[in-house]
Amino acid sequence: MHADRLRRVRAAMAEAGVDVLLLSVGPDLPWLIGYEAMPLERLTMLVVPAAGEATLVVPRLEAPRVVDRPGVFTLDPFGETDDPVARVAGLVGPGAGATVAVGDRTWARFVVDLQHELPGARWQRASTVTGPLRAVKDEHEVAALRRAGAAADRVAAALQQGDVALVGRTEAEVSAELGARLLAEGHHRVNFAIVAAGENAASPHHEPGPRVIRSGEVVLCDFGGTMLTEGGAGYCSDITRCVVTGEPGSEVADAYAALHHAQQAAVAAARVGTTCEAVDAVARGLLTEAGYGPRFIHRTGHGIGVEEHEDPYVVAGNAEPLVAGHAFSIEPGIYTPGRWGLRLEDIVVAAEAGPDALNHADHALVVVEA
Repeated sequence: MHADRLRRVRAAMAEAGVDVLLLSVGPDLPWLIGYEAMPLERLTMLVVPAAGEATLVVPRLEAPRVVDRPGVFTLDPFGETDDPVARVAGLVGPGAGATVAVGDRTWARFVVDLQHELPGARWQRASTVTGPLRAVKDEHEVAALRRAGAAADRVAAALQQGDVALVGRTEAEVSAELGARLLAEGHHRVNFAIVAAGENAASPHHEPGPRVIRSGEVVLCDFGGTMLTEGGAGYCSDITRCVVTGEPGSEVADAYAALHHAQQAAVAAARVGTTCEAVDAVARGLLTEAGYGPRFIHRTGHGIGVEEHEDPYVVAGNAEPLVAGHAFSIEPGIYTPGRWGLRLEDIVVAAEAGPDALNHADHALVVVEA
């Protein structure tokens, strides 16, 4: 798997005219070789020349964490008094005018120092090479996303069944429980667990806090984490379900009916060959027809994989057609400032046979008495 990804990366480098790829902290490194660099002041960097052996420069104290992958890279540990920037520059080589693609998340201090060591190099973002490759998931990656999605579904089902107490607890307390349940379902870490009650649900990225959940209000829960695979990289879950602590009024019920219809229609539209912006237009058009257009304030979806947000983005202006293996969220929302908010989210994979939804937890606006 990793050797094949390295082969495809080198082919993309050749096509893009990139001489050397440099990957440090961020998602590209675990995707390519199965190792996630710790975000330390000590440099970790994979040096991938267009031809020849790839080398992972890593602090000696971190070397025991690295899984050896013969034929993919060699390990080059350095000590506390060594200069890792100079070591990386030496591996890049002295060639003037080399085109270097550096990881998008690499710390600025190391990029600046490398530019000083390699004054003749031309620099660009590594995502121009890795992004299109990572966006198209293979069968192993889809299987990993499916496992993570099923685990998130089980947490959502517990919420909808009333197993997660709501009324009288703070948003932060419920958020902590959802996160703990994700971990118990096999996730390696929790990436986020938004719990937004009542008027707070009108803020799409609300930070759960001391607000106590009351009877008779919408509670929006958007949560996800990372589940590790045997290959070392982790793949993400992301799901949003809304519940109400008592029978909803007609205003909320009508809005949710329109939201549910728009979300399911957008999922059905996410077919191979359809552009990302066309999928966005389906959800947006239906909500606009229903009178909620101005209250749908964000894109319809984002790609997902080793990152919770990555290419492709399902948004107006993105004319990229979906291809088999694209994985993304479909998550329209309706937000009424100061009163309530609603969002419904599934992860979907574009497949030759049609859209493959990875989340199956109840899509209804479930009434809970918890």
